[in-house]
Amino acid sequence: MQREWFEKDYYAALGVPSSSPQKEITTAYRRLARQFHPDANPGDDAAEERFKEVSAAYDVVGDPDRRKEYDKVRAMGPMGGRMSGGRGPSGPGGFGPSGAPNFGSADFGDILGNLFGRGEQAAWPPGAGSPRGPQRGSDLEADLHLSFMDAIRGVTTSVNLISDAVCPECNGSCAAKGTTPRSCPDCAGRGVVDDNQGFFSLSHPCATCQGRGNLIDQPCANCSGTGITTRPRVVKVRLPEGVKDGQQIRLKGKGAPGRNGGPEGDLYVRVNIESHQLFGREGDDIVITVPITFYEAALGADVRVPTLDGDAVTIRIPPGTPNGRVFRVKARGVATATGKGDMLVAVDVVVPTSLTGAERKAMEELRDAATSSPRANLGV
Repeated sequence: MQREWFEKDYYAALGVPSSSPQKEITTAYRRLARQFHPDANPGDDAAEERFKEVSAAYDVVGDPDRRKEYDKVRAMGPMGGRMSGGRGPSGPGGFGPSGAPNFGSADFGDILGNLFGRGEQAAWPPGAGSPRGPQRGSDLEADLHLSFMDAIRGVTTSVNLISDAVCPECNGSCAAKGTTPRSCPDCAGRGVVDDNQGFFSLSHPCATCQGRGNLIDQPCANCSGTGITTRPRVVKVRLPEGVKDGQQIRLKGKGAPGRNGGPEGDLYVRVNIESHQLFGREGDDIVITVPITFYEAALGADVRVPTLDGDAVTIRIPPGTPNGRVFRVKARGVATATGKGDMLVAVDVVVPTSLTGAERKAMEELRDAATSSPRANLGV
C-alpha cells in the first residue's frame, strides 16, 4: 500500500462524495478525463497533471474491491501516524506507552498487507494485486455518427479506433518471438520476498524482477517488452432500431487489452444522429410540419403527409383549423423493442406573399363580406 492512500483524497480528486454509488464515480471520471485529456489540451502541462491525478484516483475508487480497501485504510486515520516509522510518542521502535507496537521504518503497506491477510501478496496495495497479477484493461469511448434513417431502422456498422492492443509479435508475453519469460530465482515467481521481523512477517517487492515474478532476457522489440502496442483497429457494432441521439452502446470486452492475463475493458460507443430534412423526433414519436394554405385552414381539406415507411397518409383538416395545430397519426413513429410511437403532424398556415389579380379580388371580397373582427376583444 502506498502512503498516498492516507495523504490523498481520491473522492475529492473526482469531485464526488465518498458515499457516491459506483456509477456516479465512473460518470465523473469520464467527464473529467475528456476535459483534461492531453489530446484535448495540447501543450497544457496543468491539464496533463490533472488528467494523471484523475486517472490515479479512478484506478483505486473506480474498482469496487480496491475502493473497499481504500475506505478501510482511510478510516484508520491517525493510526497511520503511529505505524509510519517516525519518532512519535511510542519512540523509534518496539512498543509505545499505550502498548501499541511501533514498527520503526517498516513500510506501512507491508504491515497492512499482512493485517489484511494477503499472504504472499501482502506488499501490494489492497485490491491491486502484484504487478504480475491480472489487470483489467481500460474502458474506451468512441463517437459514431449516423443518418436519421439509419438510427430509425437500426444498422450494423463499424467504429475505427487507434488504441492499445495486444502485441501481435509476442501475444502479450513481453518476450521476443521464440523466447519465453523465466521464473525469477530470487522470489520463485511470487513477485515478493518475505522479511521475518518477529512479531510480523513482512513482505516487499522483489528487487530482482521488480515484482513481476518473472524475468525477460530478450524483450519483444515490437512492443519494447510491454506486451501492448498502439495500432488502428476496426470494431463492428450492431445498433438496434430506434437508437437515440446521445445514447451509449456498451460493447463488452472491446476496450483496451488487459495485462498479465487480465480481461479486456469495455468500449462505449456514443451515438450522434444527423438531422433530417423533413422529420424530427420526440422520444419515440416522429414530428413533421406540413404547410397548408389559408383557404385549406378556413374551409377544411384532406392533406397527404409522408411517413417514415415511404408511403403517405391522408389527414383531415377540419374547417377553421388554427396555425400550429397538431394532429396525431397512430403507430407511424419509431419502432422499438417496447412498441411503436406515433407521428405528430403540425400544420403551418402559409400566407401568400404575392397575389394574382383574381386572388386579390377574391381576398377583397372576403374582407368586405366579413361581419366580425378577430380583434374585437381588444376594445379598440
